[in-house]
Amino acid sequence: MRVPRTFVFVDLSGFTNYTAAFGDDAAGRILSAFRTIVRSVASERGVRIAKWLGDGCMCVAVQQVDGIAFVQDLERRATEVCNPLTVRAGIATGHALLFEGDDYIGSAVNMAARLCDRARGVEVLMPTMQIEQLPEGVTAEPFGEIELRGFPGTINVVELRGAPEPVGSDTADLWTRTPFI
Repeated sequence: MRVPRTFVFVDLSGFTNYTAAFGDDAAGRILSAFRTIVRSVASERGVRIAKWLGDGCMCVAVQQVDGIAFVQDLERRATEVCNPLTVRAGIATGHALLFEGDDYIGSAVNMAARLCDRARGVEVLMPTMQIEQLPEGVTAEPFGEIELRGFPGTINVVELRGAPEPVGSDTADLWTRTPFI
């Protein structure tokens, strides 16, 4: 089954060097904090964590705006907790094959992974041609044309910057209600 989705690949930039310098235990603490933040932001933004990839992950959003808001929130929150490491990410939108009910195969998946590999520091990269709608507070700055392994020719890419509007909780009142009123 082919489905339209936005794919986000996220990676802790500098994790390997951090592990070498500070040891496995320190790296484990940072990774644990990072995964906790990913779970929290994904839950708030309605994004699914498809799989963990060592010091990174692949996430899937039904709506592009949710995927973008997720990665921008994640970048901001992880920078505070995972210092001196930073978050880099690649985002791509398109149809992909839902494979065996729990994985995705397709050009958009591969493009998001390649863009994450290309990103440095705190960059969030996305193909210009795929932008549908940016969340309030997020801008797209020209990054330029780049070549990605496995894709013919060059791809015009933007770097996403900014902070999306905070998420309003639609369940807050559930915790304060008396049952069966």
